[in-house]
Amino acid sequence: MPDTQEEARTGIDLRRTFDQVAELYDEVRPRYPVDALEELVRLAGIRPGTRVLEIGPGTGQLTVPLAERGADITAIELGPRLAEVARRNLNGFANTSVVVADFETWPLPATPFDAVVSASAFHWLDPDKGVRKVADALRPGGSVATLGAQHVAGGDTAVFERLVDCYLEWDPATDPDDVPQPAAEIPPGGEALERSGRFERLEVRRFEWEVTYSTAEYLRLLSTYSGHIALVEDRRRGLFDCITTRLEANGGRVRKGYLSELVVGYRAA
Repeated sequence: MPDTQEEARTGIDLRRTFDQVAELYDEVRPRYPVDALEELVRLAGIRPGTRVLEIGPGTGQLTVPLAERGADITAIELGPRLAEVARRNLNGFANTSVVVADFETWPLPATPFDAVVSASAFHWLDPDKGVRKVADALRPGGSVATLGAQHVAGGDTAVFERLVDCYLEWDPATDPDDVPQPAAEIPPGGEALERSGRFERLEVRRFEWEVTYSTAEYLRLLSTYSGHIALVEDRRRGLFDCITTRLEANGGRVRKGYLSELVVGYRAA
């Protein structure tokens, strides 16, 4: 089933677009707040020797800090270029391996994992089939932890509201009502885990933060987003020119508000 309007319109598998910009992705994607990482480690029970399965490591933004804490990690990455960068970032950690595969078709090993983690990738899984496989990958009492980073109201919200006109002009998949919402108005995640009936309870934690970008930095960031990568070249160029004009009118800088939501569940016995 298509994950977005853009995927439905173009027929492009948006999960695979990130692999086209693996080096840039590693360079410009913001790292997760330290307090969010520490809470993930605590709630998921990750310590030296914990057997961890990571879904969609990208270039290792979560994998590296978990490896630094001594976890024994098997990371399943769809994109071969992303996997190559992740392996480079994990060089020296003998307790990690990065496998190029689609998690939903990857054969689970006979020995279950203590924890399954996924950062900014869990939403790409089938909400039923994928979640069932996550539960199957875990030992009874094992944990699943998902962490994301989404754009919310905060920072230069008025600037982002003006950018909607750029998207309406250049991106046919744009929803005119798709503007950043206050974090407090965004319902908590974890519905798929709860609906599955395979997890005993959910712990949810939220972390709000901001990043300030120059115009050039922000365009480089946008160049790692699946919908922007999927745009045909002339539309992407027109969109970026329009965004440049708006940001330069704001002094050539923009503050973007982020919400990172951590959801941790525990497999029922």
